[in-house]
Formats: sequence, C-alpha cells, structure tokens
Amino acid sequence: MKSDSSELAVAGEGQARGEFLRTGGWLRLTRPTDAPELSRRDRVLLRWEIICVFAVSLGASGVYAFVSLIGSLTARHSLASQSVTLNGSQAPGRPLLDLALQLVSIASGAAPVLLVFYLLARSGDGAKAIGVDRTQPPRDLLRGAGLAAFIGGCGLGLYFIAYKSGIALNVVAENEPDVWWRYPILLLSAFQNGLLEEVLVTGYLLTRLRQLGMNPWAAVAISATLRGSYHLYQGFGGFIGNAIMGVIFGTLFLRWRRATPMIIAHTLIDAVAFIGYALLVGHVSWLM
Repeated sequence: MKSDSSELAVAGEGQARGEFLRTGGWLRLTRPTDAPELSRRDRVLLRWEIICVFAVSLGASGVYAFVSLIGSLTARHSLASQSVTLNGSQAPGRPLLDLALQLVSIASGAAPVLLVFYLLARSGDGAKAIGVDRTQPPRDLLRGAGLAAFIGGCGLGLYFIAYKSGIALNVVAENEPDVWWRYPILLLSAFQNGLLEEVLVTGYLLTRLRQLGMNPWAAVAISATLRGSYHLYQGFGGFIGNAIMGVIFGTLFLRWRRATPMIIAHTLIDAVAFIGYALLVGHVSWLM
C-alpha cells in the first residue's frame, strides 16, 4: 500500500510538473536555454551597459519620483489634496516659444531610445531583436488596441479607487494653453511615452536580462518594479497600477518577442487620457 501511494504521489507530481512546463512553454517563461555563452568580462560589461542606460533615463526618473513622493508624504496636506500635472505650459503667454520648448522636451525625452537601438545594433541584435519593425503591422495594431482597451479601462478604475482611498495624488493629465498645437503636442507626448518606456523597460531590459540567463519571472518583476518606480510621483496608486501593467506587458513580450504592440497600446492609453482629459475637464465633477 505504501508503495502504491508513493507511486501515485510521484505520478501526481509528474503530471503537475508537466502542466506547469506546458504553461511555462506557452508563455516562454522557463529559464532560457538559448542564452548566449558569455565570458565573465562580457557579463560584467552587459550589466554595466544596463546600469548606464537607465542611469541616464528612466532609472534616474525613478530616483527623482521617489524623492518627489517623500516630499508629498511629508507635506502638510494629504496626498489626495495634492496634484501633479503631466503636460503643462513651459512658457506661459508665449505660445511659439512654448511650442519650441515642448518639441525640444519631447525629442530629448526620446533620445535614450536612439542609444538603445545603437547598443542593440552594435551587439549584433538590432531593433528586430525586440520586435520593433514593420513585419507584422495588422497583428501588432490589433494586439496593441486590445491591450489599450483592457488596461486603459482597468487603469482608470484603479486610479479612481486609489485617489478616493487617499494613496494617490490628483493627476492633471494636461494643462496646455488653448492654442492650435495643443492636441498635436499631446499626441506626440503620448507617443514619446510609449516609445521610451516600452523600448527600454519592456524590450531592451527583458532582452538583456534574458541574455544574462536570468529567470524570466525575476526579469519581469524587475521590469515591472522599475516601471512603477518612475511613477511614484503620482503616489502609491501610480506605482501599483503601472507595476501591474509592467507584469502584463513583460509576460506578453516574453511570449510574443515584440515590443511594437506595447508601444501602440501605451501610446493609445496616454493619447486617450491626455485628450480625453482636455475635452472633459470642467464637464466631469471629479476631474480638476
């Protein structure tokens, strides 16, 4: 009887392991077996490459956002009574100068993407290694639109709950002057956010961590935590919501090996948020 029980237990464990591996295989979240054999020097250099890329981009933004959150928490007012503006005038009363500064800000904000593309090309991978190309436009667009609809709707509900719970600041999506370039700038800002974050935090970081042989679940956790960190200036709600988004995007990237759907989804989410806010503010009571 004891022998039969042992055999049944082993069989059950084998079946559960098989189901796990099938699921992991579909998601491609098992430890990569095709990671390149790197020398100790190459591994050190690759780690430093990652550190340097994020030290001049979203990693620095994460540190700034963390300090900003400390300032908000130590202020005399609650988080919910404070606000943060995502898109605002940079030269009030001077629309042409304002436009020039906005364009320079957007271009400089997207500059780390060029650095990443250069590093990928230099290592022999290229932008195609992270799925940034035009080989699957209909599929990328469909996936991106579906993700935007799902995450955008859930994200709006999560933000509202976080704000009402007092763990998030009031996020003013835009406060641009009412001039002819208002909506084009908002669209460009949305595209810059999508391009920068998804190329760096989803495509580049997960690919490099995979090349280092890191467990994919750990890589997704690092990517998601980083994504949440540079949204801390919005409060804890911003961190939680974006970290969840990072888990979803990271998991799907490891499945699809394409960052383009995430760029499309992120751009659509931000574009709807920015332009929707501009159209609805003053007409919806909870938008301030």
